[in-house]
Amino acid sequence: MTTDEPGVSISGGVHGSTFAIGSHAHAESHHGTAPQRDDAAEALLTAVRELREDLTRLRATDETAALDTALAETEEEIVTTGQAGPSRRERLRALLDDSQALVGLVASAGAVAGLLGL
Repeated sequence: MTTDEPGVSISGGVHGSTFAIGSHAHAESHHGTAPQRDDAAEALLTAVRELREDLTRLRATDETAALDTALAETEEEIVTTGQAGPSRRERLRALLDDSQALVGLVASAGAVAGLLGL
């Protein structure tokens, strides 16, 4: 090492820390675990994913596109924060309320499958 190079001194603990040293250094942190979800959030996440899957089997409309977008946003919020906030839930309720024919179609498909022993 030449005398004009800066020195680096780290004292104390560096547990859970991220740092980079050098003129072209890059540091990126990926600490922690996924947010915890309670049973209600887990059930909602499962239902959201199932409904998104069901929507792919239906003819695409502006209504199904808006619902899919809201479902995707809800899924992301639950995955990243562990829950869907009240405003997100209200948005979904409103879209589902406006889509009663769609909800009836998907629900009736489940009823038929149940009656067929699937």
